Amino acid sequence: MNKYYIKENDWEKIYTFLRMSPTIRVRNERKTRTFAEGVYFIMRTGAQWRELPRYYGKWRSIHKRFEQWSHKGLWNQILIYFTEGYDGESVMIDSTIIRAHPCAAGYEKGQHIRECLGRSKGGFTTKIHMVVDALGQALRFSLTPEQRHDITQASTLLQGFEHANVIADKAYDSNTLIDQIQQQHCVPVIPCRSNRKLPRSYDEHLYKERHLIECFFNKIKHFRRIFSRFDKKASSFAGFLAYASFIIWLR
Repeated sequence: MNKYYIKENDWEKIYTFLRMSPTIRVRNERKTRTFAEGVYFIMRTGAQWRELPRYYGKWRSIHKRFEQWSHKGLWNQILIYFTEGYDGESVMIDSTIIRAHPCAAGYEKGQHIRECLGRSKGGFTTKIHMVVDALGQALRFSLTPEQRHDITQASTLLQGFEHANVIADKAYDSNTLIDQIQQQHCVPVIPCRSNRKLPRSYDEHLYKERHLIECFFNKIKHFRRIFSRFDKKASSFAGFLAYASFIIWLR
C-alpha cells in the first residue's frame, strides 16, 4: 500500500496506545496500520464495506474487526487517551442532527430507539451530543434519537469538569443544570430563555467562543460516514465518530 492517510508521527502515538490495551492483540504493526487505514478510507469516503480496495485486505475481516473494537469501546478509549491534556479553561456543549441512510433502518418495532434512531418527516435521524474544550477539540459525546432534547444529556456529559466556563446556547437554560454547574465550581455562560421570570447575567463576550463547537461539527462532517449515518448499530457509528474526533486532535 503506497498511500497512507494517517501521518507517521500520528500513527506512532496511536500504536503506542494500542500496544498498551489489554483487550486486543496488535503484535504486527504493519497489518494493524493497514487495518486502521482501511477503516479511515471507509470513514472518509462513505463507501460500502464491500467496496474497500483489496490492498487493505479482505473487507469482511476488516469490518468484523472494526465492529469488535467498536463494541469494546476501544475507539472511544483512544479519544480519551489523547484528551488528557485538554485546555480546561472553557468547555462547550451542543448537539447536531445526522440524517440516517435507509440502509441503517430495518429494525423490529421499537428496537430503533435502542440504536439511537429517531423518526422525523425526512426519515430516521440521530442526534450527536458533544462536549469540546476551549480550543474546540472533542472531549466526550453521546448519541440519542433525534427527538431527544439537548438538555437530557447535559448533566452526564458535563459531570467531572471543575473550575471552567461552561458555554452553551439557551436550550441548556435550566435551573437544575445551572445548579449542577455552579456546584462543580464552574461558571455558566448560558443565555436565558425569553420566558424566564428572573433573568440571569452572563458573559456575552465569552459566549462568542461558542462558535468553536459549531466549527468542530463542520470538521467531522467532512467524513462521509458521519455526515450521513450508514450503520445500523449505534456502537459502530460511535466508533467512527470517536475515530474522526481523535484524528482531528492529532492534526
